[in-house]
Amino acid sequence: MTLIKSISGIRGTIGGSTGDNLTPIDAVKFAAAYGTWLKQYAQKEELKVVIGRDARLSGEMIQNLVVSTLVGLGIDVIDLGLSTTPTVEIAVPIEGADGGIILTASHNPKEWNALKLLNEKGEFLDAEQGALILGLAEKEAFDFAEVDDLGSIVRNDAYIDIHIDEVLKLPLVDANTIRAKKFKVVVDGVNSTGGIAIPKLLKELGAEVIELYCDPTGHFPHNPEPLKEHLGDICGLVVKEGADFGIVVDPDVDRLAFISNDGEMFGEEYTLVACADYVLGKTKGNTVSNLSSSRALRDITQQHGGTYEAAAVGEVNVVAKMKATDAIIGGEGNGGIIYPESHYGRDSLVGTALFLMLLAEKGGTVAELRASYPSYFMSKNKIQLTPELDVDGILNAIAEKYKDEDVSTIDGVKIDFPQNWVHLRKSNTEPIIRIYTEAKSQKEADGLAERIIGQIKEIANL
Repeated sequence: MTLIKSISGIRGTIGGSTGDNLTPIDAVKFAAAYGTWLKQYAQKEELKVVIGRDARLSGEMIQNLVVSTLVGLGIDVIDLGLSTTPTVEIAVPIEGADGGIILTASHNPKEWNALKLLNEKGEFLDAEQGALILGLAEKEAFDFAEVDDLGSIVRNDAYIDIHIDEVLKLPLVDANTIRAKKFKVVVDGVNSTGGIAIPKLLKELGAEVIELYCDPTGHFPHNPEPLKEHLGDICGLVVKEGADFGIVVDPDVDRLAFISNDGEMFGEEYTLVACADYVLGKTKGNTVSNLSSSRALRDITQQHGGTYEAAAVGEVNVVAKMKATDAIIGGEGNGGIIYPESHYGRDSLVGTALFLMLLAEKGGTVAELRASYPSYFMSKNKIQLTPELDVDGILNAIAEKYKDEDVSTIDGVKIDFPQNWVHLRKSNTEPIIRIYTEAKSQKEADGLAERIIGQIKEIANL
């Protein structure tokens, strides 16, 4: 059982002992720390926070605890109930709220839950703000409101519909163009809130929707991370139904993966590539993804005359780099689309609409679309080290060994070779180095990983 405290929030497993898991006491403590920080940060007498959750089994319990804690601090709450991460993000500025909390453990299994914390823009907190909240939680120095000053609760279950309306208002989304194509789409909502939001959006866009695991019970029918090994059911159903493609989202709907018409994975790395291809074809500009994302985005960006830059891993880092470079689209290779014209957060509804526009205008099948993009292959590995080893020293030694190549050290060590790359990152919680490689073939990607692992072992005397 686990409790992970980070700048972006608190994440843990339900049950067990306080301080080692996400127990009710831990949920209250971190909600109180967030509310206390918000009072200091906003410098206002009356505060308002938007709360929403995915459908996981512990969601209602955690939401009741968090909402009551904020009310106890004198903070008003707008309770969206079952929602999605991007829905809460867009609701914060629409409501003129001072912050937001999303109760979701994203792609983690059902025993996990988390508090994801937002600022007044509906964006994730930065490192400095997150550190302050962790410090307040450690001290447990909370000043709760007296009875006449308790916060209020307003429930609003219309925000998924409002979110869809906001997507349809985007200048690059023409609903009539999409409706004319009468797409047939299979949706796997992993029995969470994507099973509400994605079918609603598709039906608004004139699609025939075949729902698979779209009942938001929180009983995930498979591992909720949208990877190939977990998605046999939808891959088979797309072919059986003769669908144009399939859509898979994670429980909080910020990761988006497509299944091609032939039942093969479009590739979650290529979700961002396809959406960027459409946006860049309409609007000249720059793109950003993280260091562990596919080089294909760089290739597509350059084909459209734009500039690509890589950020450290983590949504808050990608957003910061996007703002610094005026990027018009960005995200992460895990299927996260960030389109600033909508908001600075990963959004599967926005990504779905952009992808549908691309398909509607280009014509052809999804398999043909995928074949039109630069083809890269990834290998993802990790090497277990003993606790006494100096992981930073090992990474520095690798960086020195390849100093004549294009090396980035903003997040671990990334070495860009002419035909491939390797990215090494250490874990913050265990003595592990994660090794991601990408090349023009799976054999090359695996071979590069093996070579680097051998060099790490040699440096570490393993």
